[in-house]
Amino acid sequence: MGKLFFWVVLALVIVSGALFAPEEAHLAIHPMDQFVVKPLFGGEAIHWYTPTNATLWMALAVLSVFGLLVVGTRGRAIIPSRIQSVAELAYGFVYKMVEDVAGKDAVKFFPYIMTLFMFIVLANFLGLLPMSFATTSHIAVTAVMAALVFITVTVVGFVKNGAKFLGLFWVKSAPLPLRPVLAVIELISYFVRPVSHSIRLGGNIMAGHAVLKVFAGFAAALGMFSFLPVFAITAVYALEVLVAFIQAYVFTILTCVYLKDALHPSH
Repeated sequence: MGKLFFWVVLALVIVSGALFAPEEAHLAIHPMDQFVVKPLFGGEAIHWYTPTNATLWMALAVLSVFGLLVVGTRGRAIIPSRIQSVAELAYGFVYKMVEDVAGKDAVKFFPYIMTLFMFIVLANFLGLLPMSFATTSHIAVTAVMAALVFITVTVVGFVKNGAKFLGLFWVKSAPLPLRPVLAVIELISYFVRPVSHSIRLGGNIMAGHAVLKVFAGFAAALGMFSFLPVFAITAVYALEVLVAFIQAYVFTILTCVYLKDALHPSH
């Protein structure tokens, strides 16, 4: 129903623009321009050492994590401040997720998973600020995080279980003639994990920001009927706030699921 509502609203906005927009108005929307990586200090060339808008907003996300979890909790007050309460809620939320999904023996990986969650959720929220840059909309960013999860989980699986880790791909509950076929499917599925893991986060963030830019373009072009896309922008922005948290949660809980497979590979 949510997607149906979105497409109905979008259709109404387009029809309204075609019928009521003044003839001299030119609708020029470039929703993907907001994802262009640009140097911070002059010039057009980008090298591996060039500070860019992506560098800036990733650094701000890291500083936000540090400010919330370190500076915000430095007092460790019995009656916590608002910032300390948020930090404690985030800590308890992720800790319980790791313990419930991956098991108590996965708690040793909690600092790594907590860091992932906090960076993603704060980068997502910072990307919703006006004139900001959504770093998690870039596959280059999400792919690195997904690849690190994949490598970590694979190494942990072999270190802890040795050759028994390969039991993850051998479905013992299936009939014997089907097991080789299922093993190939499981193997392909395993190596596709980092791809789906990264695209899911990057694609959702990019799509939401692109939709916001499209509606903003309609609002500028519709004149007296600009209130229609403004309502849509408000609704989509509220949805994007929810998506910013949900996508961080999904990325983190999938990391916990993959970690569980590494620690307990038997089906």
